[in-house]
Amino acid sequence: MPPKTRYKKWNSLSFFLRSLWWDFLNLFFPLTCAACGNYLFKNEKVICTSCLFQLPKTNFHFQKENPISDIFLGRVKIENATAYFTFNKGSRYQKLIHKLKYNRQAEIGIELGKHLGNTLMNSSDYRCIDAVIPVPLHPKKKKARTYNQSEMIAKGIAEAMKSKLIVDVLIRNVHSESQTKKNKIERWLNVKNVFAVKTKDVLNNKHVLLVDDVVTTGATLESCAQKLLEVDGIKVSIACLAQA
Repeated sequence: MPPKTRYKKWNSLSFFLRSLWWDFLNLFFPLTCAACGNYLFKNEKVICTSCLFQLPKTNFHFQKENPISDIFLGRVKIENATAYFTFNKGSRYQKLIHKLKYNRQAEIGIELGKHLGNTLMNSSDYRCIDAVIPVPLHPKKKKARTYNQSEMIAKGIAEAMKSKLIVDVLIRNVHSESQTKKNKIERWLNVKNVFAVKTKDVLNNKHVLLVDDVVTTGATLESCAQKLLEVDGIKVSIACLAQA
């Protein structure tokens, strides 16, 4: 049997066995959509096609001036800023973010990060990104959650954009309170001077994409960006999974 024929037969057998294994697992441990709870089909990962289709996308990556970039206007120099989608309180998409942050479902961040990364590649403003940097968590909070949700999103984005993921240069050296119940001024004061940049030379003359899960007032992102902009020749763009 020619090598090419053997290779094709092996691929077909491998695909069949993987499909059989998936069917077996799904019989006893059915995989469900993280957003709506319906069963996932074989070609779906984490979120069903229907929920992805209905995702309230912003398309801000095609607009230089948009509601996200306006947040930072006059506050910090940002090249571009966008959020993948918006959500309303109580919606399935807010619950999706909650599962990512507090229910240890890291795969939600990675999968949605890939979709966001592929989306950003459609815009010339984001194709020149050299590195992807997540907003860091303090080690104490990261230990409690077991992972940094922004890092999971950044991981998916970096993979889709074929960019370098950098997680050990921008650090959070002060453990601050949660931003959830704070107003705009309180949020800004809560994150002032809590971030630092190590080994700045790594980022010299780079265009970096700063990534967070949700943007509200932008206080945390502003504080991170201000520190990053202390690096020689750096340019900072921002991408968030959602706008609250």
